[in-house]
Amino acid sequence: MIDSTGRSKPDTTAWHALETADAADRLHVDPGLGLTDDDAKERLSGCGQNLLDESPPRSPLLLFLDQFHDFMILILLLAAGIAGTVGELIDTAAILVIVLLNAMVGAVQSYRAQRAIHALKALAVPNALVLRDGVRQLIAAADLVPGDIVLLEAGSFVPADIRLLESAELHADESTLTGESVHTAKSTTVVAADAGVADRSDMVFSSTFITRGRGSGIAVATGMRTEIGGIARLLQDSVTVQTPIQRSLTGLGKQLAIAILLICGVVFGLGLTRGEPAMLMFLTAVSLAVAAIPEALPALVSITLAIGAREMARRNALVKRLPAVEALGSVTVICSDKTGTLTENRMQADICVLASQTLTLPVVQGSRSDEFDVLLLCAALNNDVTDGADGQPLGDPTEIALHELARTAGLDSAALNKTWPRIAELSFDSSRKRMTTLHRHQDRLFAFTKGAPETVLSLCTEVLHGATTTPIDLDAWRQQADDLAAQGYRVLAFACRRDAVRNDDGGIDEAAMTLLGLAGLLDPPRASARSSIEECRHAGIRPIMITGDHPGTAAAIARRLGLMNEHKRVVTGRELSAMTPAEFDATIASVNVFARVEPEQKLAIVAALQAKGEIVAMTGDGVNDAPALRNADIGVAMGRKGTDVAREAADMVLLDDDFSSIVSAVRHGRRIFANIRKFVRYTLTTNSSEIWVLLVAPFLGLPLPLLPIQILWVNLVTDGLPGLAFASEPEEADIMRRRPQMHSSRILGNGLWQYAIVVGVLIAAATLGLQSWATTAGIPHWQTMTFTVLVLAQLVNALSIRSEQRSLFTMNPLSNKPMVLALVTTVALHLLVIYLPWCNGIFKTQPLTLRELALCGVLALAVLLVVEAGKGFEWLLRRRPVQPHRS
Repeated sequence: MIDSTGRSKPDTTAWHALETADAADRLHVDPGLGLTDDDAKERLSGCGQNLLDESPPRSPLLLFLDQFHDFMILILLLAAGIAGTVGELIDTAAILVIVLLNAMVGAVQSYRAQRAIHALKALAVPNALVLRDGVRQLIAAADLVPGDIVLLEAGSFVPADIRLLESAELHADESTLTGESVHTAKSTTVVAADAGVADRSDMVFSSTFITRGRGSGIAVATGMRTEIGGIARLLQDSVTVQTPIQRSLTGLGKQLAIAILLICGVVFGLGLTRGEPAMLMFLTAVSLAVAAIPEALPALVSITLAIGAREMARRNALVKRLPAVEALGSVTVICSDKTGTLTENRMQADICVLASQTLTLPVVQGSRSDEFDVLLLCAALNNDVTDGADGQPLGDPTEIALHELARTAGLDSAALNKTWPRIAELSFDSSRKRMTTLHRHQDRLFAFTKGAPETVLSLCTEVLHGATTTPIDLDAWRQQADDLAAQGYRVLAFACRRDAVRNDDGGIDEAAMTLLGLAGLLDPPRASARSSIEECRHAGIRPIMITGDHPGTAAAIARRLGLMNEHKRVVTGRELSAMTPAEFDATIASVNVFARVEPEQKLAIVAALQAKGEIVAMTGDGVNDAPALRNADIGVAMGRKGTDVAREAADMVLLDDDFSSIVSAVRHGRRIFANIRKFVRYTLTTNSSEIWVLLVAPFLGLPLPLLPIQILWVNLVTDGLPGLAFASEPEEADIMRRRPQMHSSRILGNGLWQYAIVVGVLIAAATLGLQSWATTAGIPHWQTMTFTVLVLAQLVNALSIRSEQRSLFTMNPLSNKPMVLALVTTVALHLLVIYLPWCNGIFKTQPLTLRELALCGVLALAVLLVVEAGKGFEWLLRRRPVQPHRS
């Protein structure tokens, strides 16, 4: 709101609830003359330009440096420094390369996030046609001020939020703001103060588009005070949400750092107590620290996510932010838009009510009746659809649906127009709510009418019943129309008049018409949507529909998709606004369908779900969806019908706008998360075994089991190629029957850290057992045997970890060929270390006999058999099925 000088004040005015005269009075403007130039300049200085605010972007260098705040990155830099200190320059270089690559990827992602506001600002309208000093003027839209009288016409963008003064068949495309695909008819009639944006028919909003008619109005809000400005403010206030893997890895890094420092200190102290050389124990402790830090983890995560992103792109899901790939696998709730995602984003005739029967469309050719054929003739002739250059129909979506209905039934509109030429028409307008056309056929005139039932039924005196007509029961037909509307249909009535007559003024006499029937149209659900929703439920994922559409339409589609049943209800944005916080939370927990929802309410729904520990995926296509897309754990924008703003704010873009593609992406996300967990399980188990070996040996009175160079070698060969091969592990058959990873779960959850400790102890026991036997037996190369059994036991453990539940012996060994290649290569490299003379000098190893090597192999296989037996025992104790979410 502004005062008489144009100074800005906090604006809580419900302009849509004010009469036009009241609105003009409040803004101190004469609608017939507009502002004076002096008034406009004064208001401009007080209100500022009609532009969206934009925070200064961070430079690429600052975005790059921001990435080094991550705790895991700091630990890796520390490890690189330690490795360099002890002369392991290759390890130092490898760690630094990994860190720099991750920082570059993070900086690029942050830069992309900044572009959402840029895309929103690009929606700004360059010019506006206004009335000032009683003269029409074309001014820069940035100079528009509250109180300006704005002139609107078809094909123009709206430069501000405007209270309409005049509307002549004015229609606006507000899909970017409300999500509704149907163009909105506008009028000057006051609406209720609590009406949502989609229901404010006496206003047009900044950055929307005038599709038909003309009008004028008072600019009541400009710049950041507009509805689009409110969305920009929500975007500016939002923060990038960390994915579950990012949160887990941050926590894991801190835990590992503390544990590793403590253990290395204990190993160093125990060595000194036993009389080992201080320098040797220092190098051993440092080597153990370097080996225990999973420096390959960031690389493995990036590689796994990149592979997943590539596979998702093949399935119409374009990933913009790599961590989002994994986040999809942890999703517990999918909040989906309706139009175009769960539905096909086109109108289709679905049901037809005739006097003698009700038909579900499309109708089989043999079951058609005379009544239906005449209705089809009306749908084809009373229609302005034309064929485009590519053969696709062009026109109003409703008329295209009727055109397709007639064409599917075998009627050729072009041929009909020759034998039934149109000689007059009464066009559709918002007051008549119907269209009538007059046609000549065999020297007789026929009038065909279609439109809203409340206007068409009042013209009818009889109804077509078979080949004859009977008197019409208006109350019964009105009830039929109301019943269809309650089911979410857009209802049209069809009528005709044989031997039609012209009025004295040359118009068409619409009296005494014959009702042909009613047709119900809707945007049909996608064929794959219902099965995808069912798959979500079996996967423990709750699907929710959030739409700007009418509650009845939302309910009809939701029931068809199995999102709700007759015992559930649709909650509107107006109802949400009236709720207490406790009522709001209870509603979010139990309701799956929301209609007429505002951008702030979408944000609130996402926040409420996240507060309950849910990991939320949010789909959207309009500007109004951008804040919720940004704040959700994973934002999914539509590629075909989505706005640039939504695509910039999202983490992933669906190239086909299909809900089933989201479910497919969730499947791949789960596979990726499972593979990352497998690598973490593997690397922590190997590190655990090394720590146990070095920690327990002194207590058993054994000499130092491994030298520093051998510790680093074990770290290199076992954490290297086999670890990276987990990225290629195929998905397990029951992956969409498992519960999703909850927000509160750590990456070490579900028994992972227990496995790492227990199997680490098992590998250490085999290693130390062999060392004890070999030293007691006086075998001179006992250290090489200890070294070898540790490496082989860790490698066979990689095979077991390929599945957390299935036995290795039931899996196809070649289903992950990179793993087979990695294991063979690693074993070959280790054999070179044992048997090549120049390697013996570097690694302090000695050649083993075939019997000694076989013994090492048998002990490693024994470890594998014990681990696999443990899986079998767990299988007996497990498992309860996932409880699907109920509607």
